[in-house]
Amino acid sequence: MISTENIFNSLNLLVLLGWIPLFIFPYSRFTKKLIDGLYLPFILCSFYIYFLFQTNGLFSADFSSLGGILDLFKSSTEESAAAGWIHYLAFDYFVGCWIVNHSIKKGIPYFIFIIPLIFTLFAGPFGLLLFLIFRLFYKRFA
Repeated sequence: MISTENIFNSLNLLVLLGWIPLFIFPYSRFTKKLIDGLYLPFILCSFYIYFLFQTNGLFSADFSSLGGILDLFKSSTEESAAAGWIHYLAFDYFVGCWIVNHSIKKGIPYFIFIIPLIFTLFAGPFGLLLFLIFRLFYKRFA
């Protein structure tokens, strides 16, 4: 039987491999097919659902208070931690794909979108915010 740890490690590697074309070959046909097909987000979301349904108590968690969120983290299991991490992997990668796709469609140069793309990999919302700011200034001065 495949362990939660093995699935977790495999998905981490898979998503890192998915980021490589976004960084190195953003204009290639392969990267366009990867982005347009949304294959990797589909896989990540599928495993997210898999782990989510193996998590006891998640659906009864109190998401309306910080204390409720802290309780959720305190009572986490391998499966709930994996679901939480895969949540980040899926959304950050999806945002990275959107940044590349949007940049290409709008003619935003690589040197403008690469920095936010790097930050999206490591700190998703910060990278998205940088891109939105860079895009705003690019439109004004282009």
